[in-house]
Parts: sequence; structure tokens; C-alpha cells
Amino acid sequence: MRHIVYNVFLPLGTSLSLARLHALGNGIGKLIWAVLPSRRKETTACMQERLGLDEREARALAKASFQHSACSFLELFHARYMDHRFLEERIEYENPDLFVRMGSTLRPVVGVTGHLGCWELLGGVLKRFNIKTDCQVVARLPKDAALADLLMHMRTQSKIRVLPHREAATEALGKLRSGGLCAFLVDHNCKRAEAQFLPFLGKVAAVNKGPAILALRAKAEVWPFFLIRLPEGRFRAVTLPCLDTATLEGSRAERIEQICRFYTEAVEKMVLRYPEQWFWMHRRWKTRP
Repeated sequence: MRHIVYNVFLPLGTSLSLARLHALGNGIGKLIWAVLPSRRKETTACMQERLGLDEREARALAKASFQHSACSFLELFHARYMDHRFLEERIEYENPDLFVRMGSTLRPVVGVTGHLGCWELLGGVLKRFNIKTDCQVVARLPKDAALADLLMHMRTQSKIRVLPHREAATEALGKLRSGGLCAFLVDHNCKRAEAQFLPFLGKVAAVNKGPAILALRAKAEVWPFFLIRLPEGRFRAVTLPCLDTATLEGSRAERIEQICRFYTEAVEKMVLRYPEQWFWMHRRWKTRP
């Protein structure tokens, strides 16, 4: 039954323009804000505490976050339609020299980003401007098998292959060691056994150390990359300076911590710049040391 429901949504979603997807996302975000008072209250309180805002400011940002997050999920339906014309007309590049370096390096690349801005559209940007012939995206999939199948289908594109995170380690490492690119969302909560505990927005959080371990074993460059939503259907691609894991010193545990700290601070920097575009509804600090 769920397969049937999702298969109805698939042609509906892909038939909508990006502007209509954003309009729908804004509406869904407002609806979620209205019907989930406990999550609304929790998100507002979290933003007050983590950003040092008063209740009025936090409430306004929290509502905007609900709308941005709904738009982010719906953008999945548009990810395959990001051709060269779209990228040239709608995207501006912050640090374009770094963007070119990230796309042209012959070294293994671990791309890191967060649930910030337009994360579902990032694959469309990377596949157009990256010299690597096969990019892998490691993703957490929902327990609902039908929904997981839909997400795998929509995220898989030419040059973009999606790997479920529980099965990704061996294949991702092999791809990296052959000079490939593997991308990760590094800002979600994780189990204690997978975690490096580090400060994030002023409170210790469980940081997934899997991407750091793979980057260290492959001697990869770690590149933070984000796509921010701007008004009037435009976007800003932000590339931050990379970390070359081959240059790190210290014990294995110390180097893993350095890499985890690097990408956690990169996400934190961007959340502080664009707090309304981060997925605050996620219980980021759930797992405790």
C-alpha cells in the first residue's frame, strides 16, 4: 500500500516547477508549525539556548526553519533537473577558486555538508562540475522500506550513486582509494559507539566519526560544501577550505578527532550564518557522553 502512495507522489512531485515546490514547502512548513505544538516549542527553546536569542527572535527563526526544511525535502523532486543552464543562471559561487579546486583535484575527496539549505540539490551541482566520473553519497535511509526505495531512486543520478550508511564502509573506502569522491551529511545525531563527542553550538554533541575514519584511511582531502537558498529562486554555493588528512600528526585517535572537529566546526559556522536554514527539528543532542 505504501509503495502505491509513494508512487502517486513521485509523478506529482516531479511535475511541479521549483517555484511551486517551494510554495508547497512553505505551506507544509506552516502547517507543521501549526499542528505540532510540542515540536514547535522544543525547537524554539533549542534556538533560544543555542543561539542566545530572546523568545520572540527564536520563535520567528524557528518558524522559518520549519518552512525551509519542508522546501529542502521537496527539492528532492527537482534534483535531476539541474542542467548547465539552471546552474549558470541561478547559482552564485562564494569562494569560486575553492570550488574549482574541489572539483578538479586528483586526490580522494570526502565531501561534507549538513542538513542546511538545499542539501538535496547538492548532487546536481557536484555532478556537473566534478571531474570524477563516479561520486558516491552515503545516506541514512528511513526504516520504511517503501520510502527508502523512493529516496534511493530519486537521489541516484548519472555520476551519483547512493550508498546506505550501514553498508557503505568497504565500498566507499575502495572508491576513495582509487581517487573518487564520497559525500556525507555530518550533522546528524548518532549512536554512542559511532560517536566522537565534541562541542557543537555550545553543547557537546555526538559527531559521527565514520567519515573521518574513511578520510584518514584513504588520505583524502575533506571539503565542506553547502548550497544556500536565496530569494527569487536563486542559490549560493559555499565552498570552505579543505583539510588534507595526509598532513595530520598525532595518534590515530587524535587525527580522527581533528577531522571530526574540522567538519563539525564547518557546519557550525554555516548554521550561525544561516540559522533559519538548518534542520532544527532534528534532535541533534539526543545522544549524551
